[in-house]
Amino acid sequence: MTATPSQPYTPTARQMLHTPHFADPPRPPTPTDPHAGPGFPAPGPVPRAVPALPGASRTPAPVPRTARPATHGGGSSARPHPTGTGPAADHGSDHGSGTGGSAVRQFLSLTLLPLPLLALAAVTLPAAFSGGGNRRWFGGRGEGQRAEAQAAKDAAAAAFYELDSAQRDLRISIETITAVDDSPPARSAVSGFTDLSTRIDEVSHQYIAAVDAHDLDRDDLEASTASRARAELTQARDALNKVKDDLDRFTQGLGPLLDKAETQLARLAPAVERARQSLLAASNALDATRAAGLRADDLAARLAALAPELTRLNQGAGRHGVPETLQRAEHVARDAEAVRAEAERLPERAAETDRRLVSLRTRAQALTTRAEQVEPILSELRRRFTIACWQDLQQVPEQAAATVRQAETKLTEAQSARDAQRWPDATSLLSTVRALLNSTDEAVSAAGNRLQRLNAVAKDPQDEIDRTRFAIRDAQRLAMADRHTPDPRHAHPLDESVRRLELAIATLEGRHPDYWHFLTELEAVRQTVATVVSRIREERGTTA
Repeated sequence: MTATPSQPYTPTARQMLHTPHFADPPRPPTPTDPHAGPGFPAPGPVPRAVPALPGASRTPAPVPRTARPATHGGGSSARPHPTGTGPAADHGSDHGSGTGGSAVRQFLSLTLLPLPLLALAAVTLPAAFSGGGNRRWFGGRGEGQRAEAQAAKDAAAAAFYELDSAQRDLRISIETITAVDDSPPARSAVSGFTDLSTRIDEVSHQYIAAVDAHDLDRDDLEASTASRARAELTQARDALNKVKDDLDRFTQGLGPLLDKAETQLARLAPAVERARQSLLAASNALDATRAAGLRADDLAARLAALAPELTRLNQGAGRHGVPETLQRAEHVARDAEAVRAEAERLPERAAETDRRLVSLRTRAQALTTRAEQVEPILSELRRRFTIACWQDLQQVPEQAAATVRQAETKLTEAQSARDAQRWPDATSLLSTVRALLNSTDEAVSAAGNRLQRLNAVAKDPQDEIDRTRFAIRDAQRLAMADRHTPDPRHAHPLDESVRRLELAIATLEGRHPDYWHFLTELEAVRQTVATVVSRIREERGTTA
């Protein structure tokens, strides 16, 4: 039976079994939809099928369709919606009854349906109100996969933060090494850190990409997605840990370089401070010296030369480098300390120079007096002994007088240098005066000693003979110790010494013996014996 406007169409229960009553039909496209055609109605509430009421006709009616395929005779025919069941009628019904009317109709439909239809509704109704989802909200395999993925994410985050902290610490160590050391090992360490930083960037990007690729907080997260996220995050964590282990081994290898750099950095600040304090002490000592009336121009010039070095020290190691700054600080401290010591010693040095001037002047005068006594000594030598005993002393008076005059001239120059406060010149001149007076003193003393020794040997030469024989016998006993026959290397010089002693004694016979030759020959014999004794003791490894 076809519905007409005067006879409303009411679907039967059988027909309702073939028509979805409780699932929303697909919503027709709206005019804004690019695929909507001109025949679709305007958007509005989705039409719902009205369940059959008691007493309604059971005559089946065809299901509304938008169009039928063309018939055999050509053309197409569209079956109109039954009156009261089309979209317009349903739209008006929804607006007229509201939410409460819809609920009443659903309740009446359920209570008036036959039992088979009621069972079907009981099965399909919860699915209609569930929104069509199939994910389990509580428990199940999906939630376990989510928890494992979240745990993998937390572990990867912890590994990422540990690697980041270790990289920051290593960067500080590398900066410390490069600030101090520019050796090939230090440059190799910088290159290794650059390579490690590249690997760290790669694994960090892998970790960040894995985190951004999966939202583990989504309600509709599928188990496969969670499993894939867990695998990628675990792989990212393993990569982070591997690079972290490599970074730790690299850090341990930097131990010697880092210790050296830290040692130099620890020395830097104290060294710079010592240099500054040394400069200050030198300046104060120079001021005190000037207050005592001493100019100390050379010390002031040396101190002024250190001013540019102090400026570079104040500029810091960041500009000039740690090794250079350390060397500069040590150089400044050493030079400033030398200036301070000399400035503090300058008053004492001036007083010492004055004392030496007076002492050397007095000594020169004394030598002048002693040189005048050389001539009487020579007269006695000429009268009592042969010419060989005094011939080498003939020029002593003239040489002594000339040397004393030269020393007095140098003393005058030293006094002038002291008055001009040219302390190095004054010290040098005083040293020259001292050397001249020493040589003069030796020459003057030699004449008096010659006369004294000649008088002693002329009176009794036996003392010299006994002294020489004792030295020879002592050397012979040492040469024969622990031996049956002496070593020829030792026996020959000793036998020759005995022969020379006998010849020297023989020269004393006669009217005018050469006592000076006798004395010098015995002295030469004793020197030869002493040389043999030293050689024997060296060969036997004893100094006894």
